[in-house]
Order: sequence, then structure tokens, then C-alpha cells
Amino acid sequence: MRQSQLFTKTRKEAPKDEVSKNAELLIRGGFVHKEMAGVYSYLPLGLRVIKNIEQIIREEMNEIGGIEMKTSILQNKEIWEKTNRWDDAVVDNWFKSKLKNGGEVGLSFTNEEAYSNILKQYVSSYKDLPVYPYDFKEIFRNEVRTKSGIMRGREFYWKALYSFSKDESEHNAFYEKAKVAYQNIFKRVGIGHLTYETFASGGVFSKFSHEFQTVTPVGEDTIYLDEKSGVAINKEVLNDEVLKSLGLDREKLVEQKAIEVGNIFSLGTRFAEPFDLNYKNENGEEQLVIMGSYGIGLGRLMGTIVEVLSDENGIVWPKSIAPFRAHLVLLGSNDEAKDLAEKTYKKLIQEGIEVFFDDRDVRAGEKFADSDLIGIPTRIIVGDKTVENSSFEIKDRASGEVSQKTLEELISELK
Repeated sequence: MRQSQLFTKTRKEAPKDEVSKNAELLIRGGFVHKEMAGVYSYLPLGLRVIKNIEQIIREEMNEIGGIEMKTSILQNKEIWEKTNRWDDAVVDNWFKSKLKNGGEVGLSFTNEEAYSNILKQYVSSYKDLPVYPYDFKEIFRNEVRTKSGIMRGREFYWKALYSFSKDESEHNAFYEKAKVAYQNIFKRVGIGHLTYETFASGGVFSKFSHEFQTVTPVGEDTIYLDEKSGVAINKEVLNDEVLKSLGLDREKLVEQKAIEVGNIFSLGTRFAEPFDLNYKNENGEEQLVIMGSYGIGLGRLMGTIVEVLSDENGIVWPKSIAPFRAHLVLLGSNDEAKDLAEKTYKKLIQEGIEVFFDDRDVRAGEKFADSDLIGIPTRIIVGDKTVENSSFEIKDRASGEVSQKTLEELISELK
């Protein structure tokens, strides 16, 4: 993509009402546009990042047997009345709307009822289980207050997988696989070294659940971390009984602020019962299906990555999710440099390397500042010296290391 053709522009300052670093940098870099409090549009650069995150999650879910589908955003009132979660006194953050021909619909705020109702139509025998459907979709929550930029909003993009198993043993085996898959996701997006599986409350679903918490001073949650074992406990469930069940020694726990970037729950038969989600076992006996829930907010994950990996100059994207692999920056105005930059741009594309080409007619200082802010992993400079020396100046965004490489060496490294 040519930077001169991108309609978005970088900004020196973010809106005055933004206090979160993730939103400030993403808005300034032209990744997102703030529509209103808690609602953001993803601009071309931001969409590329979200799609890269989505693909990593998709690959890990497919690896453990997930089957991708797409559930509707509009929700049927009758379905939710079966679990008593249509009632505003029970769920107070619904977005609801009246239909012109009468009746009401809601906008998805979660997916347990929707999946239970769908699977009821297809599960009748033990031979139909287990099954692990998931989807990526927009979710809406009518929050009183929004905060933390794109990490907590009224509209957000998430992945939810639901497991449907014959019994607790089958469920528990998949639950452990899901833990590993989540750890793989956070490693691949660049924050695995800061993210811990955390013992947490199961809320209304179960006694306990597991969160994945990324340590950062701006975190909304407080966790207690045993650095030797890597086990963490959310403050809300920290007590002597839990510590004993895990050996953990209260004297050795380190208090940390953290951001929840994913969670997994055992749902038991909580949603199977209202929908009569049963199956016949090998003996022809009716049994309730055991369910689990596995969620990740993609915008929340993207915002967390910006919070923990940025520096004083801007965003530092990991290579796995960056909008482009390389940022080709043209300096100088002579025809030879321009010609070399054009040839390099086309050659990189031919080699399958995604490149962002800064072909704009602006000062070098502005180009460098924009490049740092946008945060693409590798900067390639084409200027007068490049023509003279037949080598490119390469700067690594994360380390700041500068090197000289020929075109062949550059292509080999980027591929």
C-alpha cells in the first residue's frame, strides 16, 4: 500500500477526552476513529491488525477441534426468557429495540443461549458429541460508563467458542486443551511473557474459572503472582483455602496490576437444562450436555498490546500482527532514488512481503516520526546514499538497531 493513497493521516494529538494510552496512540496513528464514548471504527491500518489477530486465534481454535460459524447479532426474546436473562433486572446492559410489527429484539451481549438453542436442533445422540463451535462477531453492552479506550466499550469484536461434551471427563480434557491454545495465542501476538493463567471467580456459572491476565501498571485488575511457578490468583478469590489447594505460599506472592485478555468457564448444565439440550448415551438413557465457554475480545487484546509494547515514540507492533511487515521510506527527491524505491516496492510485493510505502512529498523528520508512531517492525530507507552504496539502511522498530543490507539480504530476512 502506498502511504500517499491512504486517506487517513497521523495526528500530533489525540482527542482531549481520551486518557488511555492505547486509544491515544491508535487514534493518532490512524488505526481507529472514535465515533462516540465506547464506540470505535477500525480504519484501514487498524483493520489489518485486527484481521491478523483474528487469524492467529482462528488457527489455534481450529487446532483443538473448533468449528467456525457465524451467529446472528439480533437476538430472539423468547430464547433468552428461557434462562431469565431477558429481564433487565437480571441483565442490566442489554441494547434492545422494538420491531415495527410488534415485539422486541436484543443485540448480542453474549452467546450462551444462542448456541444452546442452535445445538438443540442437532444433538440427540452420544455420537453427535463432542462439538466445539465458535464465531467472531460484534457484541453490544449498554455500559453506564466506558473507559480504557478500545479495551472496554459499548460495541466490541470478540471470539467465543462453546464446548458441548458428554460428561465432565470429556469436558475437562478439552478445557485443558483450551488453556494451552490460549497460551499459544498470547505468545504469538507478542505478550506471552507478560500473560498469566489466573485462578478467578466463576461468577454465576461455577465456583471458579480461569482468566488470562497481562501484567501492566494500567491494569484494571489486581492479581497475586507466584513468579516461580507462574501461577496467579485474582484478588477477588484470594483466600487461605484457595492458596492451600494450589501450595502456594502467601509470603511469596507478588501483587501486580493486570488486564484480562481472555477467560474460560465451565458452564456445567446451566444452559443445557433450560433448552432440554440432552443426548442419549450408549444405553439409551437421556443425559444433559456439559458446556464450557471460551472468550477473547479482539479489540481488548489489541489495546492491551499497544499498552504494554509501545514506547515514547509510538506503537511497537510484533511482527505477527503488524499491519505491514516493512515500512519503505523514500528520502530525497532525485530521480534515481525515486526509481530505486519504486523498483524495491514492486520487488518486495512480488516476493509476497506486505510493505507500506511512504512515497509522500514531506520532510524526512515527519516521515520518521510517522514511522515510529505507526510502529511497523522494519523500516527500510531509500535515499541518495542507497543509490551510491547499493545497500539499504534498515532500522528495527523494537530494538532501534540500525544495519545495512543489500536487497537480497533484506528479502531473505523479511521472508
